[in-house]
Amino acid sequence: MSGFMSKFMSFSRINGDSKVAPFVVLLLTVTVLASACNLLLPSDSIFYVSTYTITLLGKYLCYAMLALAVDVIWGYCGILSLGHGAFFALGGYAMGMYLMRQIGDRGVYGNPDLPDFMVFLNWSEMPWFWHGMDQFWIAMLMVLLVPGLLAFVFGWLAFRSRVTGVYLSIMTQALTYALLLAFFRNEMGFGGNNGLTDFKDILGFDLQADSTRVSLFIITALLLCGLLILSKKIMQTRFGKVIIAVRDGESRARFIGYKTENYKVWLFVYSAMIAGIAGALYVPQVGIINPGEFSPINSIEMVIWVAVGGRGTLIGAIIGAILVNYAKTKFTAIMPDGWLFALGAMFVLVTLYLPKGLMGLFAQLQEQLKEKQQQSKNQSGNDSPNEKAEEGHA
Repeated sequence: MSGFMSKFMSFSRINGDSKVAPFVVLLLTVTVLASACNLLLPSDSIFYVSTYTITLLGKYLCYAMLALAVDVIWGYCGILSLGHGAFFALGGYAMGMYLMRQIGDRGVYGNPDLPDFMVFLNWSEMPWFWHGMDQFWIAMLMVLLVPGLLAFVFGWLAFRSRVTGVYLSIMTQALTYALLLAFFRNEMGFGGNNGLTDFKDILGFDLQADSTRVSLFIITALLLCGLLILSKKIMQTRFGKVIIAVRDGESRARFIGYKTENYKVWLFVYSAMIAGIAGALYVPQVGIINPGEFSPINSIEMVIWVAVGGRGTLIGAIIGAILVNYAKTKFTAIMPDGWLFALGAMFVLVTLYLPKGLMGLFAQLQEQLKEKQQQSKNQSGNDSPNEKAEEGHA
């Protein structure tokens, strides 16, 4: 086990964990400044940040939280999940159900009890699983419980059967695709193809108000920072060290007595809950949740975010998600049909030339800078005796 621990220590020195505190400070500073520029400055000011930009930044932070969830399970445990879009969407649907219940008689059909899509489908009563979703605390419990329970059941069956590698990745993608097909059906009671939308307010606050948009943005940033710090602390504990050992050599970790499947299951559940929280924060800011969020393509994009930023770095996953989605916003406006080709090219280039992502490039540049500084010190040290000899000869 000592070999595993030494690998973990060397891994920790280059994975960017030491930069978590400065990164959190920077992220919160940008959040506060952007929020202040929206609420306090007039719209004609050069420093004014529009509400649209605030909403867009909030969406990027939700994606960053989702990338963090993928990095926790892939970067630190070596489990390539192509199904985290399912956990994200389930958390989003739990929040969407709460928001739909808050509409009341302000819907298109004016029914105080049933959401519009149920009235349209001639439903006479609300399904049992919608009851209680008008309570915020119950909805938030479902945001954590539903993705966590699904991850526990799936992980327990898969990891105890010792399914690994590409087979596990295919199974997670199959799970996501099955949920996609199920949620498309109207009889499921989740709005079918159209999903849930036309939200009015949350906790009594108007969702269209600038102050509400800014508040959601700030809450998202705070939760992202909190989950980043928590994930870092977990990976520094004995549990995290065993997770690294499982990633680097599961059979050896199992041989010395660790029940590796238990560690993998609980990390998978933790990762799924983070994804569910991201989905819950995403829905009120974007204003819609539909079965398209279950698309396997979305789950593949999440992996690309992490790969671009740097797998197993936590911070890199967040940076990758923000940068790639910003590029997506720009590219889809310039050439909508070419974005997927650009995304594929980005993934290929990163795989070939930046296997450790942007964080690995940053670490490499730091090492080169230190080497140059050390060389300059050595040269100055070698020159000083010669200079003294010349002075003595003179």
